Amino acid sequence: MTEDKMSLLHQRMDHLMTVLDSIDPEKAGVDEIDRIIAMLDEIETKCRQLREINN
Repeated sequence: MTEDKMSLLHQRMDHLMTVLDSIDPEKAGVDEIDRIIAMLDEIETKCRQLREINN
C-alpha cells in the first residue's frame, strides 16, 4: 500500500515538473502560479501522510 502511495507521489511530482517545463516565465499569469502552488500543496500533504504512515 505504501509503495502505491509513493508511486502516486512520484507521478504527481513528475506532472509538476512537466507543468513547470511547459510554462513560459515571461507569459505566466496568476492562474498558472496558483495552479503550481496548489500542486505543491497537494504534494506536501501527501508527503506528510506518508510520513505518518511510516512512523
